[in-house]
Amino acid sequence: MLRQQDVGHRIVVRRIVGIREGRPLFSDALGELVELNETHITLATNQGRLRVPVAEVHRAKRVPPARRPTAAAVVALELAADEAWPAPVRGRLGDWLLRGASGWTGRANSALPVGDPDRPLPAALDAVERWYADHGQPAMVNTPLPLAAPVGAALDARGWDARPPVLVQTVAVAALPAAPTARTGPPPVELTGAPSDDWLAVAAGRKGGLPAAARHVLTAVDRVRFAQVYADGRLVAVGRGTVTGQGRWLGLALIEVLPEARRQGLAGRVIRSLADWGAAEGASHAFLQVEQRNTPAVALYRGLGFTTHHTYLTRVAPH
Repeated sequence: MLRQQDVGHRIVVRRIVGIREGRPLFSDALGELVELNETHITLATNQGRLRVPVAEVHRAKRVPPARRPTAAAVVALELAADEAWPAPVRGRLGDWLLRGASGWTGRANSALPVGDPDRPLPAALDAVERWYADHGQPAMVNTPLPLAAPVGAALDARGWDARPPVLVQTVAVAALPAAPTARTGPPPVELTGAPSDDWLAVAAGRKGGLPAAARHVLTAVDRVRFAQVYADGRLVAVGRGTVTGQGRWLGLALIEVLPEARRQGLAGRVIRSLADWGAAEGASHAFLQVEQRNTPAVALYRGLGFTTHHTYLTRVAPH
């Protein structure tokens, strides 16, 4: 059967739809798993959303994606994501990127092994370990899969740990739904070119502090906007959007709604406002990165049309 880790992935469900001459009649459904709870399985299929009672499920399992992106597409998106989350300290091993930001977030403090490191793989990994040791940081490597599977296997052999899987999800900007409307006048979404102190406080709370390197990561992008929503004088929702990858990609990050303001459509409105800005800047597609185990967020993004482009693991050197 399915588990919460399968949310956001492609699955097939065989359900019992009736009985004929004492034998069960089955029907199969194929789509992406949107929600899984004790009573129902919800899929997004080509024919629309399908909610199947667990009592009707005969068998359900994850299946491979319909098609994998090309290696070139994964590299292009990973480089656009790097532009959108720029580490202040940077180095290179051939095409590989080495990134440091005083330990603030895994993305800004890990090597990105895409392309040719200009040396054999064992020597490249030795150089990664030396670079991070020289900068006083634990060595980490971000491995996009399946592109960097050989790197992952080499790290396995060295005893490196892996953080939880992250889904890199995408959608055409034009396919994002219109912002949900509230029955009462909803508070407006404000977009600014620099983060307010209130905005930074929310980000600090989510990410566990905000060192100087973090401000560089957040602001050192040519095209960036910070979304904020106030209600009754208090900041209740934030988000960040960037346009990178030669203007193609709208990167969405730090979409956050305070607990007391959730289930009011604010996250969708923040994303829609950033998408409108990104479209005006020429971006045709949006991407975001979400931990696979964060099932509420995965379900939210799936409801907005996002699908998984590829995944990555952040690998951490043993102590």
